[in-house]
Amino acid sequence: MIKRLALSAALFSTPLSADDHAGPQNDDALAAQVSEERLRADMDTIVGFGTRHTLSTQTDPKRGIGAAVNWALDEFRRIGTRCNDCFEVRSVERVIEADGRRIPQPTLIRNAVAIQWGSERPKEVIIVQGHYDSRVTDPLNGTDDAPGANDDGSGSVMILEASRILSQQQYPSTIIYALLTGEEQGLYGAQILADWVEEQGMTVKAVLNNDMIGSACGSDGFCDAEHVRVFSEGPRADSTDRLRARQRRFGGENDMPGRNLARWLGDVAAANPAGMQVRQIWRTDRMGRGGDQIPFLDKGYPALRIAVSVEDYEHQHQDLRTENGITYGDTVDELDFDYLARASQLNVRALHLLALAPMPPAVTADAAVRVDTQLTWKAVPGATHYMIKARRTDEPYWRPVMPHGTRGEDIQDAVYGAYTDEFDMSVPLRGDDWLFGVSACNGTYCSPVSSAVPGGAFAPVAKPEGDSE
Repeated sequence: MIKRLALSAALFSTPLSADDHAGPQNDDALAAQVSEERLRADMDTIVGFGTRHTLSTQTDPKRGIGAAVNWALDEFRRIGTRCNDCFEVRSVERVIEADGRRIPQPTLIRNAVAIQWGSERPKEVIIVQGHYDSRVTDPLNGTDDAPGANDDGSGSVMILEASRILSQQQYPSTIIYALLTGEEQGLYGAQILADWVEEQGMTVKAVLNNDMIGSACGSDGFCDAEHVRVFSEGPRADSTDRLRARQRRFGGENDMPGRNLARWLGDVAAANPAGMQVRQIWRTDRMGRGGDQIPFLDKGYPALRIAVSVEDYEHQHQDLRTENGITYGDTVDELDFDYLARASQLNVRALHLLALAPMPPAVTADAAVRVDTQLTWKAVPGATHYMIKARRTDEPYWRPVMPHGTRGEDIQDAVYGAYTDEFDMSVPLRGDDWLFGVSACNGTYCSPVSSAVPGGAFAPVAKPEGDSE
């Protein structure tokens, strides 16, 4: 049933902050549990394997990628025993054939994965991941020591720490904790996991790819300890000719799911001004480079990359050495563990809030040849109400919007009770000049905004039958 929403059907509230939550543990309490001591201990353990290069030994019990992945799987199992076996621990793996680039011979790529199944919507998943493998200057050198402390031991130990903390909670959605290998050889571990998620028929709410989150200073000596950079995709990687044509007519170039996920993460950070903040980088990744979020973006899943505010190039992808008084190598002594702990806290907050929030709805807008804009969307599982947002086409961030027929000088969020299967409402703003979106909420836990533009839904783009694009 479609119900047109009028003033009498609307409830109004003041805007909700990201940390205004009920329940036994809120995001403040959970973030406070991040332990710098545990982060250091895990880092010492994984660096102690000498190298975690994808081409290193898989049979030595103490050195190389095989021993490192085995330890990570065992650690996930140990964590799972503390939550009544709430984890399904598995090695999501595949043999990759020689590719003529960075895989010289058939190589087993293994990811250490722990799945914390949701209690209500287990097929609705949030993935937090980092790459576990390391390298030195030569990407094919699988024998020399490659500590990989920041790149990406930092993301790896954060994921272990987040799993310890969040496993003590129960969530309606599923959280997947993933330590990926093969990143330095061509994003192979991420591709394997993305394929597996697709094969399971999972609905991906968000992918948070953490790659280098452990230092605050760059090669030029510039430091920024207050921010992480969050990279998000503009045009969708899974776009089609039909979608591109529709976007030319209706807009939405800056409104794809990954971009709105990044905006949401920025709001989560801003709600805790004393914690790590977000600097938005509106491109898929760094100039000419890539990360493990890309295979998920290629499939149409909302994904972003979280990384240090500035990069130190002498301490990534380098042989361990000293030249002209400069020390090279990705070693533990170059890490800033306070920075890493605060980046970990931001991840814990985000995962907690995403796992409690519903999926963002798929929204459409009709504003052609009219002075208002009609928004429609279907109810999503778990939502108690919805927030309507808008922004001018040249503005970066969302603001609350009043529905048609309301009064008052103060703009407040419009909250509509989830008493119908479909929603149809009018916003008194011209669609030529404004963009619109809707966030689905479960109590005070609200999803990222889903934009009412072609391709704005948090789902892969539907392709016509027989279209292989």
